[in-house]
Amino acid sequence: MKDKDTTKNQFTNDVVSLRQQIAKLETEHAQTIESLEHRNQELIFLIEAIQAFISTLHLDHVLNTILEGVRQCLHVAACSIWLIDVETDELVCRQAVGPQSEVVRGWRLAPGEGLAGWVAYSGENLIVPDTRADQRHFKGVDRQIGLELRSLLSVPLRIKEKVIGALHVLDVKVDRFGTEDVVLLEALAVIAAIAIENARLYEQAQQEIKERQRTEEALRASEERFRQVIVSISDHIYVTRVTESEDPVNLYLSPDIEDLTGYPREKFMADRDFWPSTVIHPDDRAAARAHAAHLALGQGGEIEYRLLRADGEIIWVRDSARVEHDSVSKIIYGVVSNITKRKQLEEQLYQSQKMEAIGLLAGGMAHNFNNLMTVITGYSELLYDSLEDESLRYDLEQIHMAGLQAASLTKQLLAFSRKQVLQPRVLDLNRVVANIEKMLRPIIGEDIDLIIRPATELGSVKTDPGQMEQVVINLVINARDAMQRGGKLIIETSNVELDSTYARDHVDVKPGEYVMLSVSDTGHGMDEETRAHIFEPFFTTKEHSQGTGLGLATVHGIISQSGGHISVESELEKGTTFRIYLPRTEIVAEIISRHQGSTGSLQGSESILLVEDESMVQELAHRVLVNDGYTVMVTHDSQKALEICEQYQGSIHLLVTDVVIPGEMSGRELAERLVLLNPEMKVLYISGYPDKAIAHHGVLEAGMAFLEKPFTPDSLTRKVREVLDKR
Repeated sequence: MKDKDTTKNQFTNDVVSLRQQIAKLETEHAQTIESLEHRNQELIFLIEAIQAFISTLHLDHVLNTILEGVRQCLHVAACSIWLIDVETDELVCRQAVGPQSEVVRGWRLAPGEGLAGWVAYSGENLIVPDTRADQRHFKGVDRQIGLELRSLLSVPLRIKEKVIGALHVLDVKVDRFGTEDVVLLEALAVIAAIAIENARLYEQAQQEIKERQRTEEALRASEERFRQVIVSISDHIYVTRVTESEDPVNLYLSPDIEDLTGYPREKFMADRDFWPSTVIHPDDRAAARAHAAHLALGQGGEIEYRLLRADGEIIWVRDSARVEHDSVSKIIYGVVSNITKRKQLEEQLYQSQKMEAIGLLAGGMAHNFNNLMTVITGYSELLYDSLEDESLRYDLEQIHMAGLQAASLTKQLLAFSRKQVLQPRVLDLNRVVANIEKMLRPIIGEDIDLIIRPATELGSVKTDPGQMEQVVINLVINARDAMQRGGKLIIETSNVELDSTYARDHVDVKPGEYVMLSVSDTGHGMDEETRAHIFEPFFTTKEHSQGTGLGLATVHGIISQSGGHISVESELEKGTTFRIYLPRTEIVAEIISRHQGSTGSLQGSESILLVEDESMVQELAHRVLVNDGYTVMVTHDSQKALEICEQYQGSIHLLVTDVVIPGEMSGRELAERLVLLNPEMKVLYISGYPDKAIAHHGVLEAGMAFLEKPFTPDSLTRKVREVLDKR
């Protein structure tokens, strides 16, 4: 029985031992399988890495593939590749994966600095069980990455025994890496180094290719820009070679020669003499030949001359050229520019300056002339009323009428010189035309058809209504005289906008919104020479007995003084169109009716202070006002006027003062002082030539009472009564 138990126990122990051996074998088998699987994964990774290196030459893609594979294969927290910068010897983190890898990527370390720096510059593998205990650890790496990276494995990257960087892996576990990890990382480092070198060579080749492509593209772009410049330039460009033994040869003529001249480019290429013998204006060919001879001698220069285009138009050009010399020839580089518009603007400016000079002279003469005409017309009117002899009255009436005509001529001089006083109001030009339509029909006669085309929703303008009526009447009379055998006269209005292009071609125009009034006729028209002078004073195509030549000059002056612009288009036997452009205003137009004179009594008993430095005018005005019942105190300067006002015991109801008077103050300044002493006193300004003391650019301020010289006794008493009665 005992032997049987012993045998049984022995069997049990053998079974247990066998089971333990089997379990051990199973464990070893499992470990072997796990090791094989791990090695298989490593092998697969190596194969994938090699395939990745073969499949692309883009460095960033290669590096990223390596690092992602290392991270998955070794199950580490982070890994990075550091490369030596060949220019600075610094170690640069070229690629990194793991938490906050973007923080690490791009770091730069000084030579030998940090763990990666030690590996790269020593060329040895490095295992750091605990980075906190390693003195080579560079400060702040844990904080920068944001993890407790405790262990590190780093191997150098080599190309033909030359270290180019380091392959770096880190993990949070202490003593994480062993010999097998080093073997795997070294294998990867060899492949990575080769891939990096190939990628660098590829990048260098790509950079060279791109640089060559950029150079070629820049050259093509430069050529295209040059072509576009040539195409976009409206000027004609030419290149000519001149030698002593041969005739000049056109090397290049730009296509713009066709737009400039109207002739095909081939004509000039086939016949170099076509330009000087046919295209240049006959009157300018001698000067052009002299210029060409000057260039042939090797001296650059420029000349202005006229061309005859193929369509018959005459244009002005500037021909500028420079000359380059070589051993056997001279190369002439030239530019021919169309300067017709510039010439036209110069002519406009010249005409404007000429008109301004004439205006200054006329304005100065008108100032003195108005004083004389005030005396002549005033005393002739007073004398006429006192005479009973009809023959003497007739003679005096002729003197008076001549004086009035002279006064009218003076007003025209002031108008074209833009020195008259305007009393502007906001107007609707449709109403201005409507107000004088009945007056116009008798003027033009029955054989002329008057057509008025008012625009709907016409904008408002600010100008003197009386002067604007005079403008329309003058243009209508001018049109009537051009249609001796009848025709059509059209008055039209519209809203227009003058742009910067139009303004560049007209020196007196600013871009903006305008209201246009045109007067067109179907008369005999004008040639270009006549059109160039029609706005000049005293220029007329009529006989001396039929006009003064101031009508259109007056129109031009009124429009210019109102801030507007006038243009004319005309063609012989086809008619003429005058267009007036006045700046548009958003203010609503006033209702303007034709003025009716006062029919009440012109006499009065008020006290008037008269300040006038011209003694004859002063005496006439004093006599007229006294005869009408007024108490009149007179003086010739501002200081005495102030003394009179301070010493006078009663009320002075009206100050009548010339604008320009002797003394320390102008008439305007005197009025302002006296009104402070006599708040109820009213003011009437008189002048034959307004200046800045009363008006800015000849435009009267709102509310000012003004009587223009020359005035008659009747106009003086009417104006005085009007000012005194005004509330």
